[in-house]
Formats: sequence, C-alpha cells, structure tokens
Amino acid sequence: MNRSAAVVATGRYLPERLVSNDELRARFAAKGQAGAIDRFETGSGINQRYRAAPDQATSDLAAAAARNVLERAGCHASDLDLIILGTDTPDRITPATSVIVQAKLGAAQAGTMDIGCACASFPTALATAAGLIATNPSLTRIMVIGAYMMQRLADPDDPMIFFYGDGAGAALMMPTDGPGLITSAFLADGGYADHWGIAAGGTAEPASQAAVAAGRTRVRVQQRYPPAINEHGWPRIMRRLASQGDFPLSAVDQAVFTQINAASIDDACATLDLAAERAPKLMDRYGYTGSACIPIALDHLIETGLAGPGDLVTLVGSGVGYNMAGVALRLEENANP
Repeated sequence: MNRSAAVVATGRYLPERLVSNDELRARFAAKGQAGAIDRFETGSGINQRYRAAPDQATSDLAAAAARNVLERAGCHASDLDLIILGTDTPDRITPATSVIVQAKLGAAQAGTMDIGCACASFPTALATAAGLIATNPSLTRIMVIGAYMMQRLADPDDPMIFFYGDGAGAALMMPTDGPGLITSAFLADGGYADHWGIAAGGTAEPASQAAVAAGRTRVRVQQRYPPAINEHGWPRIMRRLASQGDFPLSAVDQAVFTQINAASIDDACATLDLAAERAPKLMDRYGYTGSACIPIALDHLIETGLAGPGDLVTLVGSGVGYNMAGVALRLEENANP
C-alpha cells in the first residue's frame, strides 16, 4: 500500500488589533481617498482585518499558529521532523523564516524550508509535505504553516493596504492508512511577474537609497491583473484535482479558494456548478491574509463543524507571480481532537 499523509490538526493565529473599514475610511478621507476604500469594500466583501503589533514579525505569527496546532494535537515541538513555511513576507531575505520559527518553537529535531509562491504557498507546502512523508518513512510529523504580513511591506499611504491583513494558519501532517491528501495540481504564468510586487531589494535591483526614495522597496500594484484570472484559473485547478483524484466535483464538501474577493468565489462556483454555500467566504471577518488565508479558512471550517471527518475538501490558492496551486484531501477522524 502506498504511504499517504493526512492533516491531523489545524490552528490559526490572528493578532489582537482589529482594523475596521470605517477606521481606514476615516484615515483616507483626510487624504481625499475615502472613495477608494468604498470601492474596495464593495468589490471584495472585506469588512475588517487584523494588524500585528510593531514588535511582531511574520515568524511570530507563524510560531503562534504552530503552537495552537501542537496543543490541539497533543504534541510537543520536539516531536516535529520538519517545518515548512509558506510566505511571501519573510522576516528577512535570508536566512529562511522557517528556521527562525524553528528556534522560536524550540523544535530542535526539525529541519526547515520556506516555500514562497504567494497565496499558492500553503497548498504547495501541503503537497510537498505529503510527498516527503510518502517517500521517507523517517518523517512522521511535518508542520505546515502559511503566514502573511504584507502591510508591513506596504506604503501606509497607499489605499491598497485595505487588502493586507496579518495572520497565520497551520496544519500538522502525519502518515495515514486512509486517503489523506489525494492529489495536487499547479499552474503558473510568469508573464504577470511585474504586475504586483516589490521591485527592489533582491539581486535584480538591490536595495539602495534611490530605490527607497522611489518607493521601490515597498509592495506596489504596477498593473491590474485581468479581472477574470481567478474565475478562469480556479476552475482549471479544480477540474484537474477531480480528474486526477477520480471524484466528481459534486462530491466536494468544502471548496476553499483564496479569500480576496467574494464575487470571484461565487463566479468560480457558478462555472463549476458548485453550490455557493460549499465555498466559504470568510474575508468579511478575517480580511485578506495572503499566504495564510487558506489555512485560516480550513481551521475555521473544522473548528465550527462546517467540515468534519470523511469530508472531501479542496484548497485552491492563487497569487502574484502568477502562481496557482490546489490540493484535495479527506479529513481524518482525529482532526483537531
């Protein structure tokens, strides 16, 4: 029998400070840009978001979510074999943020790696963990984390900070005799690489005084993505998952998509003939948390009983690059015991 891997516990962490749309509206009204907040609110379905404290970094959010998982799973950090962190808001360019998380957790026996494909990072990390468990019997506990703090890398006077909420979600993966993670699928189009990102600070353009003065070390939207990029891409990923996993789309109990735009999720569901109530839209309470939005949504579904043992769940993430990734999994009996 092939060795598979399953999610046995999930967790999430949201910082204490809650920032409402009204707070942002008042702030940007003073700059004559309150209308931008109104437009973003209407189009996205986002009503609020959480913001980290000044002394918190991405690694702090990630470690807090991982501790939540360990508590639920009845494990210790010393039990972990590997930590995989998905983020495009690292503490530093180098070293990897996952190694900083390892130290903060005290996971002395664990190796680490970062995966940096924006909002597609968490599904990619889950698939990576499952593949490693399937091929390496020495790996029995892998912590997979998605964490996000893009607002720290944004210009505070840019209305686009409306979209950037802070948070982290995580899942513990272990070997299983059941189906566990069934299959995965990936898409990308690097032709969009210059549309949205941080231009300076890497090897293409090292940080400099001129780059800082020009705002090129801050995240910027240089050009809008085609409005239908997710409405077309998400169904492609979903159909691949169904074909590879040999299940009908009608069998999906919960379909989690990147939580940036409620209308895009409804459009994808209509294309797939999937009931809208099977695709959670949680951006109204958590905001858009990028690399963390998929695991935060998964934990919310399990904690509230909207998803449970035996349910077929798909996780599809998409983000700058352009990157898309998806996984299909069966939830285990012991998820969040």
